[in-house]
Amino acid sequence: MKALKALNPYLWRYKWHLLGGVLFTFISNYFLIQPAPIVRNAFNSIEQYIAAYQAGVLDSSTFERQIITYGVLLLLMAAGRGVFLFFMRQTIIVMSRLIEYDLKNDIFWHYQTLPLAFYRQNNTGDLMARISEDVSNVRMYLGPGIMYGLNLVSLFLMLIPYMLSVDVKLTLYTLLPLPVLSTIIYFVNNIINKRSTEIQRKLSDLSTYVQEAFSGIRVLKAFAREQDSGARFAQESEAYRQQALRLARVEALFYPAILALIGLSNIIVVYVGGIEVAAGNITKGNIAEFILYLNMLIWPVTSLGWITSIIQQAAASQERINEFLNTHTTLVSRRHLRPEVKGDLRFEHVSLVYPESGIKALDDISFHVPAGGKLAILGTTGSGKSSIANLICRLYDPTEGRILLDGVDLRDYDLTYLRSQIGYVPQDVFLFSDTIANNISFGMEEVSSETIEEAARHADVYDNIVDFPHGFDTLLGERGITLSGGQKQRVSIARALIRKPKLLLLDDCLSAVDTNTEHRILENLREMMEGRTSIIISHRVSSAKLADQIIVLDEGRIVERGTHESLMSAGGLYKQLYEKQLQSEESLE
Repeated sequence: MKALKALNPYLWRYKWHLLGGVLFTFISNYFLIQPAPIVRNAFNSIEQYIAAYQAGVLDSSTFERQIITYGVLLLLMAAGRGVFLFFMRQTIIVMSRLIEYDLKNDIFWHYQTLPLAFYRQNNTGDLMARISEDVSNVRMYLGPGIMYGLNLVSLFLMLIPYMLSVDVKLTLYTLLPLPVLSTIIYFVNNIINKRSTEIQRKLSDLSTYVQEAFSGIRVLKAFAREQDSGARFAQESEAYRQQALRLARVEALFYPAILALIGLSNIIVVYVGGIEVAAGNITKGNIAEFILYLNMLIWPVTSLGWITSIIQQAAASQERINEFLNTHTTLVSRRHLRPEVKGDLRFEHVSLVYPESGIKALDDISFHVPAGGKLAILGTTGSGKSSIANLICRLYDPTEGRILLDGVDLRDYDLTYLRSQIGYVPQDVFLFSDTIANNISFGMEEVSSETIEEAARHADVYDNIVDFPHGFDTLLGERGITLSGGQKQRVSIARALIRKPKLLLLDDCLSAVDTNTEHRILENLREMMEGRTSIIISHRVSSAKLADQIIVLDEGRIVERGTHESLMSAGGLYKQLYEKQLQSEESLE
């Protein structure tokens, strides 16, 4: 139950729903209890009627009026209970839905604050399971769990004293099986908790595998691995099934045991009640009354095991939710500065060790790009080029050294404001399942179609888009699967250009286009780069011709820097890359 304390702020937020639910629960149970005394009086009246009939003294009209009165009262009690049961559900169940809505929003917003390292350490399927399946389990506790729990408590508080006032001995015998029931619940609780936790873990593993299989369906089909994928899914599903069956076996024994104890209570009521009637301590109507009381307790007591299961599953799920909610980002602003950005960028002895892997990606990197300047960063795969892009966007903080923008440490900028000043085209392009126009204008409000088309022209993708039947209104599949690799990259470039950023960051964004298209895009970008700081990260030497200066990385260190001419004359790694790529282009021709 400790994990569920995290829900207390939500319960306080909707305290009037909860208090209303408590009130309506007590009132509905009042209407539930009242028919029992009416039935007792009706039974006693029938007994008196029979005695009067046998004595030859009979007033049938009085008896009929009395029976009709009892019937009307029973109908009124049933109607009153129905009305307040409706109000009870409209407060407590609605409260659970409102908290579910708030909790999902809070988890989603919290997910977005977490650093990139968090997403590299956790599976997407697991993240989705916690915001869907786990939150649903928590809602069951907040809604049906609390509602039926309140119903059980209120009924016992109202009913047991009343039963004791009628006959103490019969009440004690009626409730005799309940301590046995409590003992069973005590021992079963731990088993349900452990097995519920295992079920959630297996469900998370299953969700993760399915998400990866669907995301990589193209690879699965290309390698004809559908059978292996199906077999792996069956294996994961079987593991989940086994855990679910283990819990079901416990519950299968649990609920019949409860019903058996309730049946035993019925037998005790009839037997002990008969003895009390024979002794003249109670009437026959009291036996009928106590049987009704016992039947009133059957569902609340039976639901006790179900409520226990709900609470245990909710506690297990909330513990998983709390695990991520208690994970906080280190990428916070120190001073929340929002100055006008000009674009003067400086790296001072920057090193980076990725926290999720411990790999040292950058080692003592220093360079300066004046406002409006253009820097090309070249290197082979794994040399640390993209790590520089991650640092500029502040997806990571440097392990050593500092990064200055207009003389201000990046850690002092308001994080959202800083990123809004950067037009970033990532190496791994991601497009949303939306129209092409909305993908280009992503993050912008009230963008005209002319502005979207202009950005597409600069990215050399306009002609491709207008050739589609629906043009810019073409809906893209998941991750932009409708487009080719080169088209996706160019749409991503258009998405960065439309922001008119102070800092333009191109991370190997032309790797999927041919040489001729690359030249056209670069010529278009030359105009867009005018007056704004631009960082061109690439493994292609041809992309460096737009830059004022070039740095060459190798294994996380700067091994060369200068202009194209000076680096060619130096005869180092840059010249080797240039000649190798030149030979590759000639062989393709």
